[in-house]
Amino acid sequence: MKNIILVIIITFLGFSAQAQSKKNKNLKYTTEVNGNCEQCKKRIEKAAFGVPGVKMANWDISSHQLTVILNEEKCSPSDLNKAIAKVGHDTKEVKASEEDYNNLHTCCKYER
Repeated sequence: MKNIILVIIITFLGFSAQAQSKKNKNLKYTTEVNGNCEQCKKRIEKAAFGVPGVKMANWDISSHQLTVILNEEKCSPSDLNKAIAKVGHDTKEVKASEEDYNNLHTCCKYER
């Protein structure tokens, strides 16, 4: 009887310890995004936040680096790059279409 109770207690503790282990699915991702100004910053960050799973997005004007924290279960870096290219900004991985680039304001156009 004592052995059965001991086995039940050990089993219960094993399951409760396993339930508490939470895997972190957040990924910090950084990529280069072309742009020039404060309007570009707003547009790039808005496009990033438009991707489901993006928790934080910050584009630095001087370094052209976009830093994002995203949930890998909801989106991928590829999804993010496509969304940014769709609003007219080239990334290292995905280039914006000519039409999307031409829709940018004149001050936002960068050397391609």
